[in-house]
Amino acid sequence: MAENRQVLLARRPNGVPVMEDFAFATGPIPEPREGEVLLRHLLLSIDPAIRGWMADKPSYLPPIALGAPVRSGTLSQVVASRDPHVEVGSIVQALGAWEEYSAVPAQAVMGRVERLDGIPLEAHLSVLGGTGLTAYFGLLEVGRPREGETVLVSAAAGGVGSIVGQIAKIRGCRVVGIAGGEEKCRWIVDELGFDAAIDYKREDVKAALSAAAPKGVDVYFDSVGGEILEIALTRLRNRGRVVLCGAISQIHDDELPPGPRSYVHLLAKRGRMEGFVTLDYAARYDEARAELAAWIRAGKLVHRDELAHGLEHAPRHFLRLFDGSHRGKLMVKLAEPEESR
Repeated sequence: MAENRQVLLARRPNGVPVMEDFAFATGPIPEPREGEVLLRHLLLSIDPAIRGWMADKPSYLPPIALGAPVRSGTLSQVVASRDPHVEVGSIVQALGAWEEYSAVPAQAVMGRVERLDGIPLEAHLSVLGGTGLTAYFGLLEVGRPREGETVLVSAAAGGVGSIVGQIAKIRGCRVVGIAGGEEKCRWIVDELGFDAAIDYKREDVKAALSAAAPKGVDVYFDSVGGEILEIALTRLRNRGRVVLCGAISQIHDDELPPGPRSYVHLLAKRGRMEGFVTLDYAARYDEARAELAAWIRAGKLVHRDELAHGLEHAPRHFLRLFDGSHRGKLMVKLAEPEESR
């Protein structure tokens, strides 16, 4: 009988996750119940949100249970279905886990993938998956940039930030990115087309932002929180918007830090600070994917995907999110689709 290799959450992380927080196991392939589908995972998405789910804290999804497979977004092939709306053999985006097979409710399937000429399969989990959808809806629906405005992007060399900046350029904005290290800063300017980059590791961010955006910032796309958010709030222009996508600078903290000291700038500038969850826009995923794919084909949108191969590499690849060693989107490849299904 075939077995199902898994990566389990062995303990709650204390600060930055380490390898000892994970355990490897092998179990039977699950049988889907009524209303469920059995997925064979092809690719696992590696995202900062996983760190939040590992903690025993309330969020928009419940915490991962101790001893359970680590939850993540996946690109998967349906191998059995007990729901009439999900077809066996189809390739889908889903909310699955770090294992080779998952039985999930049909509602966890977030869209069928239609293979597109010239676009690799893994792009459907990155720029056409949760990463691209987060950038698309966060910037365009929450930030609502207008042509000629200045958009500031933190974590600009990451999977989401690198796409946010390019979409802002497509919409006619001036784009300033904040990233860590000279190589990343060169990459977002020279290859992605950002107008300016700020290296938070070696520059005075406040002074550098004043130079890069002397008239201030109209939209700030925030994935880090903390001191960078404080600085951005002081540089908002009238009617400025802050898009709250994440807070990776404090994602390991057990106690929440004090709220932003500079929030009064929202009052003075009549600004708005708003969070969002990409799942809120599920009914419009196909619309967003079509536009993102069109930009890729037109050469307006570049994406970088860094893949590890094999389930056993998932924990260590995940830890790269926190050491600054990656650019673009991290994923783990498990298998190729079976064309005969």
